[in-house]
Amino acid sequence: MSLQAYKTAATRAEAPRDMEYRLFGQVTRALMHAATVDKSDIATRIDALDWNRRLWSTLATACSEPSNTMPQALRAQIISLDLFISRHSSAVMRGEDDFETLIDINRMIMQGLAGPAQAA
Repeated sequence: MSLQAYKTAATRAEAPRDMEYRLFGQVTRALMHAATVDKSDIATRIDALDWNRRLWSTLATACSEPSNTMPQALRAQIISLDLFISRHSSAVMRGEDDFETLIDINRMIMQGLAGPAQAA
């Protein structure tokens, strides 16, 4: 079996919550790396920020769907976080703030996705 076939099979067998956790982990690692590179490495910084923005934008879009079954309050909080992340990412790119807030938010979401058993 090729590596790509294995990855495809693993993805299909993965629970949605686990997939979200894995994706947040990948994006958060990219943000952590971008936080360590020289400020002149704009491509690395922009790529990480853009990936994080796209993740949050996708979540906010899903939360705005009428068919979404999550509680309305939680959906509204996710949409608000998306707006904050967009603004904060712009501030990071302008050099007015750092990556830590974005990393912390993603880590908190990952803790929630992990559930009480994995978080302990």
